[in-house]
Amino acid sequence: MARERATALLVDFDGVLRRWDPAVAADVERRYGLSEGVLGEIAMSWGLLQPVLTGQVSHAEWVASVADALTPSAGSPERARAAVEEWQRYRGEVDQDVLGFIREVRAAGVRVGLGTNATDLLDADLAALGLTDELDVIVNSSVVGVHKPAKEYFQAACEALETPPARVLFTDDEDRAVRGARAAGLSAHRWSGHSDLRYLRAALAY
Repeated sequence: MARERATALLVDFDGVLRRWDPAVAADVERRYGLSEGVLGEIAMSWGLLQPVLTGQVSHAEWVASVADALTPSAGSPERARAAVEEWQRYRGEVDQDVLGFIREVRAAGVRVGLGTNATDLLDADLAALGLTDELDVIVNSSVVGVHKPAKEYFQAACEALETPPARVLFTDDEDRAVRGARAAGLSAHRWSGHSDLRYLRAALAY
C-alpha cells in the first residue's frame, strides 16, 4: 500500500537550517590553552545536556555547569567562565539554501515546523538570525519537556502542525532522530546536504 504524500514539513535546526563554524570553538580553545574539542565534549556530555534540553534547567544554568566542568582545564573559574561565554556568543549561521527551500514550501501552502532539541535560548536565537517569521511552528524540546528521538516529542510536533504523523515529512542530520520519527509514524529523511532538497521537494505534495 502506497504511503500518503506528506502535506507538512518538520525540519531540524542544528545541522540542517543552522550551521556552526567549528573554527570559532577551536579559536577560543587555542587562545585559552585548552585541548582541541574540549568545549564541545563537555557541553554535549549527556549528564549536562539532557536537563537543559528538557527544560529542567535554563540555558544560563547549563552554561554555568559547562564552565564549572571546564575549570580544571582552564586553570581557574574565571578563565573557564570567560572561555565558555566567549564561545557561546557565536550563535551559528543560517543555511540560505535551506531557508530558500522553506520559503518555497510555505509559499506553496505547506506548513513548516522547526523540530529541534534546544534550550530556552531558542527564541532569542531565531530572532537574532532573522528566522522568527520564517516558520509556522516551533517545536522546542525544552518547552515540550521531552527530546528527539522520543515518540512523545514527534507526537507533540504533529499536534503543533495540526497534521497526522503519516502526512508529516521530517528531515534531520542524526540517524537516531530519523529512526525515532519513523517509529512515531512520520516519513523521515536523513539530511546529508543540499542534494537532498530535490528528494524533499518530490516527497511533498505541492
